[in-house]
Amino acid sequence: MAEVRDRALREAEILEGAGISGLVVENFQDAPFYPRSVPPETVAALAVLTEAVVSASDLPVGVNVLRNDAVSALGVAAATGARFVRVNIHTGSMFTDQGLLHGRAHETLRLRASLGIRVAIFADVLVKHATPPQGTTLEAAGRDSWHRGLADGLILTGSETGAPTSVEAIKRLRGALPAEAPIWVGSGVTPETAKLLLASSDGLIVGSAFQKGGRAGAGVDRARVSAFLNALGRE
Repeated sequence: MAEVRDRALREAEILEGAGISGLVVENFQDAPFYPRSVPPETVAALAVLTEAVVSASDLPVGVNVLRNDAVSALGVAAATGARFVRVNIHTGSMFTDQGLLHGRAHETLRLRASLGIRVAIFADVLVKHATPPQGTTLEAAGRDSWHRGLADGLILTGSETGAPTSVEAIKRLRGALPAEAPIWVGSGVTPETAKLLLASSDGLIVGSAFQKGGRAGAGVDRARVSAFLNALGRE
């Protein structure tokens, strides 16, 4: 656990020093993922790591408990001062490698209210590594997450980790939602595509492109972070 904590703090320091605007703590290397609720030891570990990052950084920190444990994510956020959570399936249903998963927005929002915390909920729309039920459209899924699931922002990804997010899909989702609805790109951003994707969205969640060799989970590479931000004209 000490080794994982040291790595989290080291990578947070690299990212904050480079000028990144926010951080996400998640159990990405906890595969194969639990489909719904993770065990207590996972929640405890995430709370320890998130609290360490929140204490060490001035940036807003978020929590994503994979595969789809929004309740635990909110609990960790409440205990640590994290500012937002990411929920892979907030409304509707998706066929995933963990089986059929259902959104639990009704539980998530009521728990947030009962905890009395100001934690934003960012919801994936037709999340990666998943297939929607027949007849589901991107536009309808986005409207449901925003209007009925009451998400604070939406995330659009490619088909899997590292897969590019389509600019056309961003435009379709944008056209289905009110102008004030934030849309973040959640996968496949590279130095070559960053400007184009940022011009079409409100923010970029970058993982693989910052990692050694461009491999998700390999560890943040300071040189790759600098090259990415140089491509955006941020350094």
